[in-house]
Amino acid sequence: MRYWVVVASKDHIARGIASGFIQANHGKQGPLKRMAINDWVICYSPKVAYGGNELCQAFTAIGQVADDEIYQHKMAEDFIPYRRNIKYHACKDASILPLIEKLDFITNKKSWGYPFRFGFFEIPEHDFKLIKSLMVD
Repeated sequence: MRYWVVVASKDHIARGIASGFIQANHGKQGPLKRMAINDWVICYSPKVAYGGNELCQAFTAIGQVADDEIYQHKMAEDFIPYRRNIKYHACKDASILPLIEKLDFITNKKSWGYPFRFGFFEIPEHDFKLIKSLMVD
């Protein structure tokens, strides 16, 4: 069992939740190939809307990889991203701000946003459990 963070705006995460899928790193296949059935995924949203300026800075979704399928979905003539099916769980948003000092994957607490710049990364089980405890009742 592995634990992943996918970074995307809250509005993009909402689309994935509504249709039961996730995209990572602007639709790249590579990150999705690293996941396995039942791995956990937590979504972090730095902003409310893609291209917008309103900060979210919260974990906004949590779920598990549903199957082995990685597939493409045509969103525009020149944009056919890869997706993976996710079984999302009911949750509430959890702000990152009170967690910064407690999360091991954030090694530089002053530049806490650095790990999120990669868009997709693995976190330790301890960090996952802490975040999950604030999101799921």
